[in-house]
Amino acid sequence: MINQTIEFAKQHTPNLTRRMARRAQLEAHNARKRLLVPVVSRCEFDNIYHCTVHKTGSQWIKALFSDPTVYRHSGLLPYDPRFYKRRKLPIIPPGRAGLALFHSYPRFKKISKPGTYRAFFVIRDPRDIVISSYFSLRNSHAPMGDILQVRKTLQEISMKEGLLHVIERHSKRNLFKQLRSWAVAPSSETFRLFRYEDLTGERQLEEVDQLMRHCGITLPAPELEALLSRYSFSKMRKDREAAGKVSHYRKGKAGDWRNHFDDEVYAAFTAATGNLVEVLGYPARDAVS
Repeated sequence: MINQTIEFAKQHTPNLTRRMARRAQLEAHNARKRLLVPVVSRCEFDNIYHCTVHKTGSQWIKALFSDPTVYRHSGLLPYDPRFYKRRKLPIIPPGRAGLALFHSYPRFKKISKPGTYRAFFVIRDPRDIVISSYFSLRNSHAPMGDILQVRKTLQEISMKEGLLHVIERHSKRNLFKQLRSWAVAPSSETFRLFRYEDLTGERQLEEVDQLMRHCGITLPAPELEALLSRYSFSKMRKDREAAGKVSHYRKGKAGDWRNHFDDEVYAAFTAATGNLVEVLGYPARDAVS
């Protein structure tokens, strides 16, 4: 009951107050790591930039890069620009991993970078992003901004109408354009695309190892395995539920959109995204799943 009361208060705290509290929490977390966690090897890059769109495991990635294991083998501290002074473009201090940057590739290029860096962008089948967004907005996303209003709308209409609403919302907020901008960006050694489905699938250990190595971070195999075990989606979901919190770690199966998209929904999706599915390299609607 106490946990539920705390969670309710946190969810209904004004955005500015919540942001200040999260910033203080992050800085305290970083201060403890500086004092208690010895750095055994340092990343060769000054900064890491984690770029993404919503519903591509951004909170999970943030958890990985905030873990003491990653700090021990990189010397990089986590930095979430949303908790600091608001700017059109964030400035990530040296020695930090900038996490969950929701920017298009052209906007990312405009960010002033203090030194050497590596960036990565996580893509996901945009049809599954729509499904995941629907359930998150309807049931579990923290009530910030217009979330409560959107939730009320989705709970009052059918799922089909809700999916159409989410597609329109993502289109207006340029989520699909952001995905496309990274997919068609000129090839560069400074950034790499990773698939959400690979990072969370059967080859997770290999894929996350490649992501870390791209970022100049090498984790011994046993420590990487332990890291992924600590932050498995099922464990993170159970931990939140045990604490009386609503879990948003709904690890939907790749291709789940096939269970929910009818002809009308797919037509609306195609009108909003064009050939985005093909550009991202995902199978077409009529392909064998």
